[in-house]
Amino acid sequence: MFYTCGPNEAMVVSGLCRSPPVMISGGRVFVLPCVQKIQRISLNTLTLNVKSDKVYTRHGVPISVTGIAQMKIQGQNKQMLAAACQMFMGKSEGEIAQIALETLEGHQRAIIAHLTVEEIYRDRKKFSEEVFKVASSDLVNMGISVVSYTLKDVHDDQDYLHSLGKSRTAQVQKDARIGEAQFKRDAVIREAHAMQEKISAQYVNEIQMAKAQRDYELKKASYDIEVNTKKAESEMAYQLQVAKTKQRIEEEKMQVKVVERSQQIMLQEQEITRREKELEAKVKKPAEAERYRLEKLAEAQRAQLIMEAEAEAESIRIKGDAEAFAVEAKGRAEAEQMAKKAEAFQQYKEGAMVDMLLEQLPLVRNKPLKRRSSNTHMRCGRLTIA
Repeated sequence: MFYTCGPNEAMVVSGLCRSPPVMISGGRVFVLPCVQKIQRISLNTLTLNVKSDKVYTRHGVPISVTGIAQMKIQGQNKQMLAAACQMFMGKSEGEIAQIALETLEGHQRAIIAHLTVEEIYRDRKKFSEEVFKVASSDLVNMGISVVSYTLKDVHDDQDYLHSLGKSRTAQVQKDARIGEAQFKRDAVIREAHAMQEKISAQYVNEIQMAKAQRDYELKKASYDIEVNTKKAESEMAYQLQVAKTKQRIEEEKMQVKVVERSQQIMLQEQEITRREKELEAKVKKPAEAERYRLEKLAEAQRAQLIMEAEAEAESIRIKGDAEAFAVEAKGRAEAEQMAKKAEAFQQYKEGAMVDMLLEQLPLVRNKPLKRRSSNTHMRCGRLTIA
């Protein structure tokens, strides 16, 4: 006959040709009647309520502990299934659960005896892990695996835990009051620090703004000086250029006059030559002609010298007038430039005035030399004419 079982139970077939017995977990098997025997064992998960009442801890305080354990017979492991069959075959689930419960309770009591109430109460996870570890190593030899263990409840009849809770509550309240006071103190300190940092930042910002304003004013003043200087230089250059142009025009006029005088002298020389030839042709006596020629020649030379001297004096006078006009124009331009610089540099006081005076000293020193040179030329011209 064929027998089947679900995944939550196992079948054990023994008898003829079944030595050792065959164990099948969740499947089917063929059994010969009368010569073979089939038995079943449950693989359902068992929930155990493990209670340990009035167990004395390491410090002698009696407490009651309740834990919840989940366990089952391991059907996938053949060795554990064989051990479970040897231990529990023919027993009901209740009987198996009672055996496992007593084993778990014994281990739970042993662990409670090695710990203090505070350790059990404050670190339940550690207690559960120790019970799980010790019970698993013992129950595995029975073919039972502990799926989970959780500490459900811890209490005592002596109000030890209640007193411990009061002490802890008082400590927590004390720590809370201290923490609140410290928080308020830290908040006041942080607020004072924040206000101090705010004021410091405000002062730093104002200093930076003042510094930026100062740099701006200095830059602006420097640029104004540069712009005014360039304007003054440009105006002075324009006036100097005008003066130079006028000087060139006067020099050209003077050259024209010199050329005209040269032409007049040439015409006079030609006239003298013509008269000499006429004298040679008309005067009969050579001596008188020679004397007459010498006199005329002397007169012509004298006239030529006078005209040359006058032309040179006129040229020198015109050149001197042109130079005097140029110097005067340059002086006016420099005076206007100095006035504009004085107006532009008025706000910069001593440094700018010293710079302007140092710049004008060479021009002031050279002006008398030019006038003496012009006077010397004039005196030379007068001496030559004389």
